[in-house]
Amino acid sequence: MPTPSRSDAMLAALRLVAPGQPLREGLDRILQARMGALVVVGDGPEVLSICSGGFLLDAEFSPQRLSELAKMDGAIILSADATRIARANVHLVPDPDIPTSETGTRHRTAERVGRQVAVPTITVSEDMSVVAIHRGGEKRQLEPVARVLARADQAMQILERYRQRLDAVSTSLSAVEIEDLVTWRDVATALQRAEMVRRIADEIEEYVVELGTDGRLVLLQLEELMVGVDEDHRLLIEDYRTANAAGTDRIVDALALLDTEAIVDIVEVARVLGHDGDPVLEDAVRPRGHRLLAKIPRLPDAIAQAVVERFGSLPRILRASLDDLTEVEGVGDVRAQAIKDGLARLAEASILERYS
Repeated sequence: MPTPSRSDAMLAALRLVAPGQPLREGLDRILQARMGALVVVGDGPEVLSICSGGFLLDAEFSPQRLSELAKMDGAIILSADATRIARANVHLVPDPDIPTSETGTRHRTAERVGRQVAVPTITVSEDMSVVAIHRGGEKRQLEPVARVLARADQAMQILERYRQRLDAVSTSLSAVEIEDLVTWRDVATALQRAEMVRRIADEIEEYVVELGTDGRLVLLQLEELMVGVDEDHRLLIEDYRTANAAGTDRIVDALALLDTEAIVDIVEVARVLGHDGDPVLEDAVRPRGHRLLAKIPRLPDAIAQAVVERFGSLPRILRASLDDLTEVEGVGDVRAQAIKDGLARLAEASILERYS
C-alpha cells in the first residue's frame, strides 16, 4: 500500500539524514555505540530561546564529534545545514502545554520542540536502537536501507504497469481525436491514468530522498519511466479544460488534491476540467490540438500555440490546407508542409494502433 505523502519540510529533513550524508554517518555511529541522543538541526533565535545551560562549541561538524558529544547528557544543537555543531549538553525547555503522544522524556521533548519551533529534531533511542525525526507535528522513523529499497522496487513495478496502461489509453485517445469521436469518458480516463502515474512517481521520489546515495539507480529508472508524462498531462488539460474552468496550473493542483476515492471516479475528474453539473460522460468534446501538435518534431511551442489560436480545434487544424496554415504568423511553406505531414503520420500510426 502507498505510504501517506509527507510534507516538503519533512522531506528536507530526510535529505539531511539520508545515507551518504555526514549527519547520517554520525547517527549510525551513535547507534553502533548503543547510545542515545537528542539532536536539533537549527540554531536560530527561536531554538536558542528554549535552550538552557550547556556550552558553546561553534565547531565544524564531523560524525566522530557528534558521537563523542552524544556521550554527555543534554541535546546537541547543529546549524540549519548541519555543517557546524553550535552547542552541546543543552537542556531544552519547550512549552510543556504542547501535546505529545510520546512517552520517554527525550522523545516527548523532541516532539514538543519539533512542534514549537518547526526545526528537525532527531532522537536516537538507546533501548530500541531507532532513529526518529520530529518536525512540525510529523514524525518519521528511519528504516534500514534494504527495507526502503524493497519498497521502492515494489512501487517501481507498479509504476511500470501503470505507465503501460497510460500509454495504451493515450494512444486510444489520439486515435479518436483523429476521427473526431472523443467523449468526456475518453478524456477523463486518460487524465485519471496520468494522475495515478504521477502519484506513484511522487511516492518513489520520497523513497529516493530517504535512500540518498543508495537511491541513484532508482532515480535513473524513475526518470526513464516518467519521460513525457508531465508534459502530456499538462497538454491534455490545455486541450480539454472548458472556457469557464480554472487555469492549467490550478487544475493540476486540484487533481493532486483529489483523494483516492475521488480520483478513481472519472465523473469527478471530468468536473475538475470544468464539465459542470452531472457530467454525461458520453457527450462529445473536441480537443484544441495542443497534445498532437507537440508530437510533431521541431515544431516550436510558440508556433503550435499560434496554430491552435488560429483554428481553435484539432479537427479544423486537420482540415486546414497548406494555404490556410501559412496564414498563421511564423508558419511558412516549409513549416506548413511539416505540420501537414506530421499530423498525417500521427493519424496513420494512431489508427493502425487502434485497429491492429
